[in-house]
Amino acid sequence: MAESSVNSRLEAFCDGVFAIAITLLVIEIKIPSSESIHTVSDLWLSLKHLLPSIYAFLLSFVIIFITWVNHHATLKLVHKTSSLFLYANGLLLLMVAVIPFPTALLGEYLFTDHAAPAVVLYSAINGLQALAWIILSRTALSPNPLTKNEKSTLVMHSNLRNGYFALAAYTILTIMAFWFPLVIALLISLIWVFWLIHGINIKSE
Repeated sequence: MAESSVNSRLEAFCDGVFAIAITLLVIEIKIPSSESIHTVSDLWLSLKHLLPSIYAFLLSFVIIFITWVNHHATLKLVHKTSSLFLYANGLLLLMVAVIPFPTALLGEYLFTDHAAPAVVLYSAINGLQALAWIILSRTALSPNPLTKNEKSTLVMHSNLRNGYFALAAYTILTIMAFWFPLVIALLISLIWVFWLIHGINIKSE
């Protein structure tokens, strides 16, 4: 049976990576040990200590989900592939697959005196993901465009511009996170909440 598109295997493989990465996030939310729980208050206190991990989980879930949505839309813009495009896509998947690690780090250290390295790494991963998007978009556009038509090419150029903007923004945020980790963590959250709302509004139009 013929494949429905030349990129169907690629999309199926990518969906698997996204699914695994988004599932691994919840593993870092540990159930409080029963050995340290002696009263109901102890359990409530232990659950309270999980709030940073829950916050990190929700933020990374949103990031991976939005990335999956954008990746799905991007593959719809192309009707063929190339070796460079496949490897660029692999770089993007690497940035997705690695997200559970900085997520765990952020959840563990966000509200401590050692938050800066965790937020710096988390912001840097977002910046590297933006760089991966830039490379993916450029390989789709040159030297021989892989896009379906002129409209798809224009959308891909828009994706490329967004990638440059995101890379610049996360570079600045990563540097600032050395001194203002909590503020930067909040800004990163607001950025992705904006993209979530923006994406929902686009799909609703």
